[in-house]
Amino acid sequence: MRKEKFFYNIHTLKYEKVSVSWRSKLLKVFGFVCTAVLTAFLFTLASHRLFPSPKEKVLLKEIDQLKNNYNRVLGDVDRLDKVLNNIQDRDAHAHRVVFGMEPIDKGVWEGGTGGHDQYEHYRQYKNSGELMASVQERLDRLKRQAVLQSKSLDTIMNLATEKEKMLAAIPSIKPVRSDKLNRSVQLLSGFGYRIHPIFKVPKMHAGIDFSSPQGTPIQATGTGRVIKAERNSGYGLHVVIDHGYGYQSLYGHMSRIDVREGEKVVRGQKIGLVGSTGTSTAPHCHYEVHLRGRPVNPIHYCMDGLTPEQYQELVKLAETANQALDY
Repeated sequence: MRKEKFFYNIHTLKYEKVSVSWRSKLLKVFGFVCTAVLTAFLFTLASHRLFPSPKEKVLLKEIDQLKNNYNRVLGDVDRLDKVLNNIQDRDAHAHRVVFGMEPIDKGVWEGGTGGHDQYEHYRQYKNSGELMASVQERLDRLKRQAVLQSKSLDTIMNLATEKEKMLAAIPSIKPVRSDKLNRSVQLLSGFGYRIHPIFKVPKMHAGIDFSSPQGTPIQATGTGRVIKAERNSGYGLHVVIDHGYGYQSLYGHMSRIDVREGEKVVRGQKIGLVGSTGTSTAPHCHYEVHLRGRPVNPIHYCMDGLTPEQYQELVKLAETANQALDY
């Protein structure tokens, strides 16, 4: 039997029966159903979070692993960025100090690609789009900088190879070893105006006379190609080597020539023997260095076996006027 409800009406001073409309009943039922559905949804959601299914557990574990891998990759990107910038700084130092060239322009190094946003397709993802776009942009910048650095290192290698060739070519040692000389290097007849050995008058002497016993080996002072190996009345038997980079060296008054024209020689290679052919008063090697067609003081290119102090003293003594052994 359905229970009936009454209420006391204060206006009529009577108990009256409670009358509930169908609309009220429907609203009450609807409210109950909504509450039940919401409660069931919240319960299901909570149960999935607190008690996930085996499949959900696997997915949640994979998400955690992806987060850890992402953080590790991001750390590697940061370290790679620092290493690459350190290499670029050292590259710039090599260009400026060693080779005297301009390094990679900072604007080019740090610059982007320009144009439209090439990461727009990442940004369509609301939750992770900006993150994905940021990481991809950094990776693309590192790849571009790696390519720039690779090209720059190729340039340095080419410059270093060319520098090595140049250093090997420029005359830098004495044509006769110091232990084979008749007298101390400090007493050699040097570059400049000297007393003519025959006419006893001052005359320009374009080289240095290295006095040595007849038959002492003469060595090439730098790598190059023989462009003359001949005899004339002045230098007698003599050799001229073209070292490239504007340098040539001449070796005169030889008793024998051991190279031929067109032959490539390396620094320290024997090219002949000391003699006294041509206009000469005693066995010696007359040595000249020419830079871009003009004779220069060879003493500046005789740096082997000398300390900086000895070299400076040798330069000073070589400027003292004395008698040459040839002309």
